[in-house]
Amino acid sequence: MENNAVKTGHPKGLYFLFFTEMWERFSYYGMRAIFILFMTKVLLMKDADASEIYGSYTGLVYLTPLLGGYLCDKYLGNRRSIIIGGLLMAIGQFFMFFSASVGVNGGVSLMWMGLTAIIIGNGFFKPNISTMVGQLYPANDRRIDSAFTIFYMGINLGAFFSPLVCGSMDFKWGFLAAGIGMLIGLVAFILGQKKYLISEEGKEIGLVVKKLDAKSIAMIIGSIGIIFFMLNFKQMFKSDVDIISYFIYGAMVAMPILIFSDKSLTKIETQRITVIFLLAFFVIFFWGAFEQAGASLTLFADRQTERTIFGWEMPASYFQSVNPLAVISLAPIMTIVWGFLYARKLEPSSPKKMAIGLGLVALGYVVIAIAVKGLGLGEKVSMWWLIGFYVIHTIGELCLSPIGLSMVSKLAPLRLSSLMMGTWFLANAAANKFAGTLSALIPGGEDGTGGATSFIGFQITNLYEFFILFIIMSGAAAAILFVLSSWLEKRMHNDHIEGQTE
Repeated sequence: MENNAVKTGHPKGLYFLFFTEMWERFSYYGMRAIFILFMTKVLLMKDADASEIYGSYTGLVYLTPLLGGYLCDKYLGNRRSIIIGGLLMAIGQFFMFFSASVGVNGGVSLMWMGLTAIIIGNGFFKPNISTMVGQLYPANDRRIDSAFTIFYMGINLGAFFSPLVCGSMDFKWGFLAAGIGMLIGLVAFILGQKKYLISEEGKEIGLVVKKLDAKSIAMIIGSIGIIFFMLNFKQMFKSDVDIISYFIYGAMVAMPILIFSDKSLTKIETQRITVIFLLAFFVIFFWGAFEQAGASLTLFADRQTERTIFGWEMPASYFQSVNPLAVISLAPIMTIVWGFLYARKLEPSSPKKMAIGLGLVALGYVVIAIAVKGLGLGEKVSMWWLIGFYVIHTIGELCLSPIGLSMVSKLAPLRLSSLMMGTWFLANAAANKFAGTLSALIPGGEDGTGGATSFIGFQITNLYEFFILFIIMSGAAAAILFVLSSWLEKRMHNDHIEGQTE
């Protein structure tokens, strides 16, 4: 009887990992919510420079899990990787605290050190804690999908509270709070790992694979050095060359060449991999527009949004909490909607869902473009325009994001599953770097009229034209993907991939 109860419920280890991940996400999103404001207000950087740094940082955050996953599988094991990652991220947040404490004089160098530690730490932490959720259950256990749903709620819970906490403080205390949050999660993990990280058969999970040798240590130290060098390159050499762009986009080009050169691929495998690469390409446009939330839209919230409520001015970072709150609220509704459509054989395929997601991103920008059209000097828009914008984007996210990893795992050949998953993360890295490049186009100044910019011939002289760019980009991507969806479905070979929680 007791055994049946265990099988129908979830192991305590799930809630233990939920707690750890919640605090890690608290740390990451708390820092991210105030990062661009810190660069422009404390380090006195130009909007364009701050946006490029933001894009480089978030892009590399999605790239380093490839390294962390490799070292984990070969040497470290999940537990040790999570501890190393959590410690590095906490150290990185404390460096950000010192950077904010020092300010312009010396603060930039401390910021590079902080960002490097967070980027590398995330690479060790992020892929491994998610992997451990699956290890808690026997193979093909029906509870795994609901387990990841619960785990995903932990991510969004941390992401919801962190901007409210970190954004309510002075920048240095906000970074310190993010660092303490990471330490809480790390200490809890260290103290509880032996008790909770066991399978239902009683076996310990996530243990060390091999002893750490000189080669793996050299890879970790070398990676830290490379990341620090790339982040600091422009300042060190007084150069305008963005080597991080070359690195990330170059990897995006190299990866398909590498995979398609495998002569063992069958015709069906080749077609399915082609689907993954094409959808990964469209994902870049989705996240490139979506991830303006932490960059240009945070500047917009700070400068052009009316945030006063009963005499109290709400911090601009608070808007970063709208998305995770909307995810928690709307995810169950979207599940019901897809189930309703499925029962009537009307549920869209994965490519069509992703096209809908892109279309909703475009719609969100239509809303905010209407709000700023004709905006005069010194005028601000109601905060409800921005809140509505984020809610629409969240619905788009729920149409696109949850199916990505599931789709890759189902379409990729088993022997290439890790590499293809890395490709998906690489697309997210490229998207975040692209988001920073686009954010740099926002008209500067407190009134959004600080000079014209251009993008592939499209002139941007005000906020309305800036938001129109995203309407055109994401709307065109949505239309093209929708047209291609039937062609893509055929190459998935009747594998109708439904949305599942990442």
